[in-house]
This record gives sequence, C-alpha cells and structure tokens, in this order.
Amino acid sequence: MIAKNLPAQVSEFSVKLIGNLSADIQEEIAQFSEVPFDRVKIPAGGGLAFEIPGDDPENPDVAKELIGVIVDHHLINAFWQDKYSGGNTPPECSSMEGRVGTGTPGGSCKLCPLNQFGSGEGGLGKACQNKHRIYVLRSGEFLPLLLTVPATSLKNLGDYALKRVLAKGHSLNQVITKITLKRDKNQGGIEYSCAQFTLVGALPEEKAQDICRYSQVIKVKTRRVGITADIEETNEETPY
Repeated sequence: MIAKNLPAQVSEFSVKLIGNLSADIQEEIAQFSEVPFDRVKIPAGGGLAFEIPGDDPENPDVAKELIGVIVDHHLINAFWQDKYSGGNTPPECSSMEGRVGTGTPGGSCKLCPLNQFGSGEGGLGKACQNKHRIYVLRSGEFLPLLLTVPATSLKNLGDYALKRVLAKGHSLNQVITKITLKRDKNQGGIEYSCAQFTLVGALPEEKAQDICRYSQVIKVKTRRVGITADIEETNEETPY
C-alpha cells in the first residue's frame, strides 16, 4: 500500500534510468572503466554546509543538506604510512568491504594490529582509517554523489540504517534520506562536523523498483572507484 500525503521530496522524486538511455550514450559510458563521481566532503572546523561540485569547478554549490536515495554503500578501510599532505596517494593497505586488506600488512582487518584502538598517532584512535562510502542520487540527476562518511559519523549512519530503515522493512535504496551536519568537539576542544541522517519517507513501489534496477547497474561502476588519499580525505577530527 502506498502511503497518502507523501512528503514532496518523495512524491516528486524522479529517476533517470540508465537502461532508458540511447545506445550511443550507453556505449560512451562503457568506455570508462572508472566513472568520475562528484565528491562531497565533510567540511573542516565544524562547518555546517556541504560543498557540492557543479559546472564551474571554482564555484561549487553550497548546501546545508543532501536529500536523495542511497543507491550504494560499503565500508572501506585504508592505511597510509604517512600523514595526508595532498595528492592522490594510494594507501599501503586497503579493503573495499572492511574485512580483508590488500597490500601491506594485508590479511584480516578484524585481527590486524593497525585496526585496533590505540594504534593511531600518539596512541589515539586507529592507524587504519575506517570509513563508509555512500552514493546519494538526488532527484532528476543521472549520477549519484559520493560522500565518504568518517569514523566520527559511523555510529549515526549505523543507527539510522538499522533502526530507522531496515527495522521498518526497507533497504536504504527504497527510501529518501536527508543528510545534514552537526557541530561537535573532541576531547581536545577541537570542533568537527558530524553527519546526521534523517528518514524523509519510503518511495512508492513503482519508483522503488526503478531505483532497484538503477542500483544494480550503477554498482558496477561504484565498486571500481579506487581508494586514494584525495578521495577519502574528510577533514576529520578524532573524538578521542
């Protein structure tokens, strides 16, 4: 049964199905092994607005919220020997699902000493960075935005997904999610931005089916996005 009086973001949400594109456009997309998804980063210093890439690279759009459907999401773990100083440096060891690392030291993420609390700089946090990639498709757009959720926001994402979405019989790609930012401080008094997730509403059955088909196709591309320092840098401040 489709609920009545749906929020505007739900009733007006539109999906540009990849399968409905012309053969020429599909052929062009197929030529790229990795799609350059626009990336939205958590701002530094407790900022409360996202910068969203637009047509002009020098003037990104600014928004206090992201509203759309999470069409794909997955854990990532990454270990860099040296602190990030710019560039697209690949990690010494990484995992695209947060379970088994590839590289040095590699192996089980759960058992790895670099993935234990206290292994980070100064004995704080973890040497290995645990984050979660989410791909947010906004209404009427063709490609989703890539947002890397840092460790400080993982609990909020997990609580939202498990308690507000999955517990109600939905998957994340069947609902519209609103993402906002809240200012917080670590024990050293340094402010950082923490992502907040709110359920806007479940998609009507027909649109949910469209999104399901879209998700199946786009995952072929999202899971090929490599892990590099410039993509995963999130201006995060450890809360410990």
